[in-house]
This record gives sequence, structure tokens and C-alpha cells, in this order.
Amino acid sequence: MNQQQPPLITLPAQLTASQAPALLHSLSAQISAWPAQAAGVLDAAAVQQFDSAGLSLLLACRRHAQAQGCNLRLQNCPPALQSLAQVYGVGELLGLEMEMQASEIQAG
Repeated sequence: MNQQQPPLITLPAQLTASQAPALLHSLSAQISAWPAQAAGVLDAAAVQQFDSAGLSLLLACRRHAQAQGCNLRLQNCPPALQSLAQVYGVGELLGLEMEMQASEIQAG
């Protein structure tokens, strides 16, 4: 049985208000190229700087994926970005609940 890897987009080091408009255009185009009903992944391992606009960008990507009939989750999210998402109450929307639990298990 041939299992295909989920579509993966690697996020840049900065997810801030100054980059958000261009990033939204680029990320939306990449998500639009995913096959129907894909379960795509945004890899945030490289993210070093972010703000609330970056969080809004991630939510816009999620909405775009859903409009395309796809699912999207965030992986390798820096702890500070996870915390910001939790403060705003959107961690679960981005698939961070499971990631936070996994990192707590590894730390414990």
C-alpha cells in the first residue's frame, strides 16, 4: 500500500505584520495546489519572530484550506507561539492541543 506524505509547507522565520500580506498570498497559492481533501501541514520549526498578525495569518491559511476542502495543522510550533495561540483561544483550531500535550509528555 502506497501512503502519500501529507502536503507540507515550511513557514519562514518571521510571521509578523510586515510580512503577513505577501505571506498570505504565497501560502494561499501553495494551499490551493493541494489535492482535494488533503490533510496538509504547516511546519513552524523555523519560526523565530511572530506577532498577533502572524497568528491571524495562520488562521487565514486554515480558513483557505477548509474552503479548498482540505484540513490543515501546524507542527513544530515554538512554545511562545503555542502560548500566544492559547491566550487567543485558537490553539485547538490550529491543531496545537495535541502538539502541546506531546511536548508536555516529552518534558515530563
